[in-house]
Amino acid sequence: MKQKRGFLSFALIILLLTGFVSTSCESYKFDFENNPQGNFDALWTILDENYCYFDYKGINWDSIGTSYRARVTPNMSKDALFDLMALMLAELKDGHVNLIATHDISRYWNWKEDYPSNFNTLIIDKYLSTDYSSASSMKYKILEDNVGYIYYGSFSNPVSNSGLSQILNRMAICNGIIFDVRDNGGGSLVNVERLASRFFNERTLVGYISHKVGPGHNDFSDLFPKHLDSSNSIRYQKPIYILTNRGCYSATNEFASTMKYAQNATIVGDKTGGGGGFPFSSELPNGWS
Repeated sequence: MKQKRGFLSFALIILLLTGFVSTSCESYKFDFENNPQGNFDALWTILDENYCYFDYKGINWDSIGTSYRARVTPNMSKDALFDLMALMLAELKDGHVNLIATHDISRYWNWKEDYPSNFNTLIIDKYLSTDYSSASSMKYKILEDNVGYIYYGSFSNPVSNSGLSQILNRMAICNGIIFDVRDNGGGSLVNVERLASRFFNERTLVGYISHKVGPGHNDFSDLFPKHLDSSNSIRYQKPIYILTNRGCYSATNEFASTMKYAQNATIVGDKTGGGGGFPFSSELPNGWS
């Protein structure tokens, strides 16, 4: 089985690159001065000891730290310090690496913006029209040729078992389902498992999990198998096609990765944007996170 690894996430939000091997850590504690140098060193150290994919991505974090640290001055403004830190974080090229301050949030969007969107809400509106149904935060409709269409815009939106049963009951007459998660930026892994379990008939191995266990760049635990239990409620047995694009991120990437193991599922569309994993939170001496 192909295994994919991801990145650690923390409120400097450092999340996983892809979904198969996810990582987590406890809250990080440090003792640095609350000045430009101290805050910079705190940020660099948190990443150095907790970020999971320096070696995987070929990033020389020591060299990057040396280069950016030389630009820190004792009297630099908070805006200048923030901008410098944001530039350093951008070296990771990770859409889930953010520095959060009271006046701004750093972000890296090239993971998505450097690719065609291949998504047009006007087309979705045309197919759904105004007579679609809605349940479990999903819009759904039976299209021509007896094909079911479901659009789910965010895994942050709640998914209920009763709502899923309602949708799948309605779709039972369909020859197949198109399940559209394009531009779904992620959300709750609970929703991922609750939804995906409706397309599996038995407990299935869907990947492996490894935990970050030390400060070294390669300090990982052994791999632990990750299984998905099938739902005890209505399960869909006919073909289902998962539509993806580069905007599928975090929990949505996990959903697409999991659905590859459903016997009746086919993934159609672009390579997803990556992301996923368990959060790790920390705070710099000046309160930024």
